[in-house]
Amino acid sequence: MHNKVSDNNSNQQPDNSWIAELGRTVVLSIILALGIRTFVAEARWIPSGSMEPTLHGSENQWEADKIIVDKLKYKFSDPHRGDIVVFSPTEELQKEQYQDAFIKRVIGLPGEKVELRDGKVYINNKLIQETNYLSKDIRTEKEVCTSGPQPPFLSKPVTIPPNSYLVLGDNRTQSYDGRCWGVVPRENIIGRAVLRFWPLNHIGAIDNKTPLYPN
Repeated sequence: MHNKVSDNNSNQQPDNSWIAELGRTVVLSIILALGIRTFVAEARWIPSGSMEPTLHGSENQWEADKIIVDKLKYKFSDPHRGDIVVFSPTEELQKEQYQDAFIKRVIGLPGEKVELRDGKVYINNKLIQETNYLSKDIRTEKEVCTSGPQPPFLSKPVTIPPNSYLVLGDNRTQSYDGRCWGVVPRENIIGRAVLRFWPLNHIGAIDNKTPLYPN
């Protein structure tokens, strides 16, 4: 008769190894997700209508466009005119108690002279054409600046400082932007809007259209 062998050496207990493995997987996933959000890309939603009609905004995030922001691009290259960028509030905006990130389009680059004339934007005394992303007949006026510093930043021609950018919203009649409060330092720029993933019927790359600037 064969005696039953006790498997004491294998320390047989209920196998909970899958729980430990799941825990490790979850922790690793969280670390990777945080790393991606910190260094590579992050998701954001558009809380206002300042970038209409390019991006739809709403205080209800489920009614607003949701986007992916590329945080790597500007570590290797400079922002370009026409890029739609997300940036943290500047010192001037912080004084006005703004804390959340903004999203606008880059219009003026470091060292350029920017001026508003008759509802149009001039750079280095040349008119830029913005018809490929602005609604028809929309005007870029300084009168939209009803709050913030007085007079508005673009109440007269301004030369953009080094490592700084002038940004404007596409919805020029409803956007509180650089013509009111000034420029965005390069260090404040979080990244470039590259993809819309909500709503589902508008999924796709965001076309960062460039204003037509005469040579």
